[in-house]
Amino acid sequence: MPDANDAPVPAQTTKESAKLPFTTRRFLRGLSHDVGKRRHLKLQHVAAAIAIVAAGTWAATEIHERVTHVYEYDARITGNLITVSSRVAGWVTNIAVTEGAAVSTGQVLITIDSRESKLQLRELESRRKRIQADRARMATERGLIDQQTQTRYQTLVSARGAAAAAVGALDPQLDLAKRNLSRANSLFAKKVIPRRQLDEARTNMRKIDGDYRQAVAVLQQARARMLEAKADRARLDVLDGENEMLRFEEAELQAKEDQQKLDIADRTIRASVDGLVDKTFVEMGEYVTPGQRLAIVHDPTQIWIEANIKETEIRKLKIGQPVEVLVDAYPDHEFVGKVAVIGSSTTSEFALLPTPNPSGNFTKITQRLPVRIAIDQQVRKLRPGMMVEVNIDIRGR
Repeated sequence: MPDANDAPVPAQTTKESAKLPFTTRRFLRGLSHDVGKRRHLKLQHVAAAIAIVAAGTWAATEIHERVTHVYEYDARITGNLITVSSRVAGWVTNIAVTEGAAVSTGQVLITIDSRESKLQLRELESRRKRIQADRARMATERGLIDQQTQTRYQTLVSARGAAAAAVGALDPQLDLAKRNLSRANSLFAKKVIPRRQLDEARTNMRKIDGDYRQAVAVLQQARARMLEAKADRARLDVLDGENEMLRFEEAELQAKEDQQKLDIADRTIRASVDGLVDKTFVEMGEYVTPGQRLAIVHDPTQIWIEANIKETEIRKLKIGQPVEVLVDAYPDHEFVGKVAVIGSSTTSEFALLPTPNPSGNFTKITQRLPVRIAIDQQVRKLRPGMMVEVNIDIRGR
């Protein structure tokens, strides 16, 4: 009786082998013919042969993939993770979002106590309004002084002009009286005129001289009053200077007031992008300081893949090459991308701790360069931090 192990290869095995590549199927047909000649060949030998063929096929496929693709499993989904922090210090009074919540630009995330800031703002507003009142009072005072001094100054200018005219009119009269007196003295010495005429000439000269001196005194007095009026007018310049100082002080208070308003606005922390809240780091009633991390938000539509490619394969890559992506979280779903950015420095150059070699013992390690791969989001399935595998098609180089 023939042994069960000597039976021919089942038809099912032949049908399954039809799915193999052409060269593999040819090899299996020859193997089946040989089995027909040698009925005593063991089935385990056939199974071993099929395993060898499958291994050869896998090896051939692997070699083909290595030639036409660059594969890397050290890759992950990356996005712009925005750290939300506070510019001011204070107690948290409200947390308006929870982890995983969707937020829109401008939406309130966290509120910090603003009572003290509002009181300081009211104080600054009061000081600024007081300065405005002082400036208004000073403007009214300046207008009154300007009107008074202007009228007085014009009056004194007229008086000075009249006094100058009087002096100018008396000056030739005094000169004539002096010449008449001199002539009278000469004629009287020659006994031509009597003493009465000499006395009349002397009296007339003295009268005109007195009038002239009085007119000069009036002119000097008018000039002195004009100087006083000018001094009063100078008070306007003093008031203008004080008003300018108040204006600068008001501007300074306005700047402080604007800064205080900014401080109050910063106590309501809002989302800067449309996205998702990944994590919050504070609780209600907690005291926060400037720069402290409060939450992390990211835009789910702005994601990409960061793959670390070996330096020995980086020469095979170029911008725009198609990429097959396998996401560990969705093994049955196909994702595709394309090479967007090829790094210009290895990842070791960005390490926080340098790797010196003081002993002189050197071990060469293949370095890796970051390559950014663009990929489209699909119903927010892809999240930053997810591990992926990438297979870059380099046949289009």
